[in-house]
Amino acid sequence: MDRCDECHFVYPGVAGEALPGLLRGLGARYAAALGAVPELRRRPAEGVWSPLEYTCHVRDVLRVQAERLALALRVVGPEFVPMGRDERAVADRYNEQEPAAVLAELTAAADDLAARFAPLGTVELARTGVYPWPQRQVRTLLWLGQHTMHEGEHHLLDIRRATGSGPPARPGPERGRRSRPGPYGLRRDRQ
Repeated sequence: MDRCDECHFVYPGVAGEALPGLLRGLGARYAAALGAVPELRRRPAEGVWSPLEYTCHVRDVLRVQAERLALALRVVGPEFVPMGRDERAVADRYNEQEPAAVLAELTAAADDLAARFAPLGTVELARTGVYPWPQRQVRTLLWLGQHTMHEGEHHLLDIRRATGSGPPARPGPERGRRSRPGPYGLRRDRQ
């Protein structure tokens, strides 16, 4: 995956040296997005997460990616374990969490991941790990950072859609291939 036709994110458009600043900006952007949502826990349609659930998911993506980054810097070519996104949403009761706490945790996780990427140079960013999604594939740490930013950007779009201020979902090559219901009965397309 080098681009997302739905949100228009282009992976090669994010250089390694830009990752720390972009990651650090996620907390404020999510706070602003959630501030525009009148009902954070409302699911806008069947099979769609609420803005709060998307925010919890992104917080957890940031945490998992930090673990994956640390592992790939210690071990040559590790295989990353799937994060269990649907199971996590149920077990951690995403939609029952306190929004202010979730935003604080997302900001802390983004800052932590930014600090981990900041000292990395070309050699470290070229290290690889086996990424489990959407199909098992060897990915660089640069791609891991780019994919993390894609998750953040894409779910901001999902939150804007929940308020009616984003474009409607467009069918694309990614939609139909991975649209399976999770334990919530919700269709998820990423991570």
